[in-house]
Amino acid sequence: MNTKLKKKSSMSISDIITQVILVIIAIMFLSPFYFLLVNSVKSLGDIMVNAADWPNQFNWSNYARAWEMTRFPEAFTNSIIITVISNLLIALLSAMAAYRLVRSNTMFNRFVFMMFVSAMVIPFQSIMIPLLKVVSWLGVNNSMVGLILAYMGLGIPLSIFLFHGFVKSIPMEIEEAATVDGANSYSVFTRIVLPMLKPMMVTVIILNCLWIWNDYLLPSLILQSPHLRTIPLATFAFFGQYSKQWDLALPALVLGILPIIIFFLSLQRYIVEGVAAGSVKG
Repeated sequence: MNTKLKKKSSMSISDIITQVILVIIAIMFLSPFYFLLVNSVKSLGDIMVNAADWPNQFNWSNYARAWEMTRFPEAFTNSIIITVISNLLIALLSAMAAYRLVRSNTMFNRFVFMMFVSAMVIPFQSIMIPLLKVVSWLGVNNSMVGLILAYMGLGIPLSIFLFHGFVKSIPMEIEEAATVDGANSYSVFTRIVLPMLKPMMVTVIILNCLWIWNDYLLPSLILQSPHLRTIPLATFAFFGQYSKQWDLALPALVLGILPIIIFFLSLQRYIVEGVAAGSVKG
């Protein structure tokens, strides 16, 4: 009996220690959001005096000024268009390519898949200048089309890699039964395979959304017109060479990350389903 009580007490102590560690980690990860939200309603002087202090007065006018100075509706529309179109094209083309690479297991297709995997480890800085030259050569520089094409070229390799492992877990017998019933290869993919790829499809879309929505470097290289600015580009206008308008930049950051946080929280369960399904089936 004493040994059982000791085991129960030791387990309870270990659980308490685990909970304390998790709370500390959660505080560490959530502390930047505290500084962001608290300082977004402070004046610039209060931010410079003590950024960690609770605001003496809530300056909600910071959000109104940031909304106007960033021309937030225009920047938000540009970000939405670029993110949605890029994600739909990346997800659909990657799913189709992965399906063909898996089901037609030739030496050439294996080589093509290895090229896609190899492209994942190439640093963006090494292909930045050639990418800009290609965009300029195609005549789509300073346009959403050029930016979307660049995102497709950079996002498709990882997406194909994720879809490739998931497609291999789909039983061939289902497709063979559909073929016997008279379905062609396009019908098999659109009506049978594509619905089964839904967990991984949503996972790919969420991961690419987080990347494209928050990206600053690529839009800054391709987009020069002010009316084409995305939210990161519009927010960067508050950071000058000699001054930084933190009282306006922080509200702009809150407005920029709020949509993507809502989107992520509403669909995060699909990431868990996609990873779990892939790990079980694979």
